[in-house]
Amino acid sequence: MADKKIIIYTQPTCPPCFEAKAWMTNSNIPFEDRDIRKDDKHLQDLINLGAAATPVFLVGDEVIMGYDQGKIKSAWDAL
Repeated sequence: MADKKIIIYTQPTCPPCFEAKAWMTNSNIPFEDRDIRKDDKHLQDLINLGAAATPVFLVGDEVIMGYDQGKIKSAWDAL
């Protein structure tokens, strides 16, 4: 997968979102930050994924709700 990256749905008032982005940056895991407060499309995408809170991670086809380093790393390594 050439442009392998994680998509993370976030919002400015979400401390786990900041922690997750810092961890992925420090771990050299590329990610795309989709702020649900800045773009209504991102909010709708989040709802369509079945989520009601942030952060939500899209790793390939796997949706991970909540900041769980172990699950995120396992899904990332499996890509």
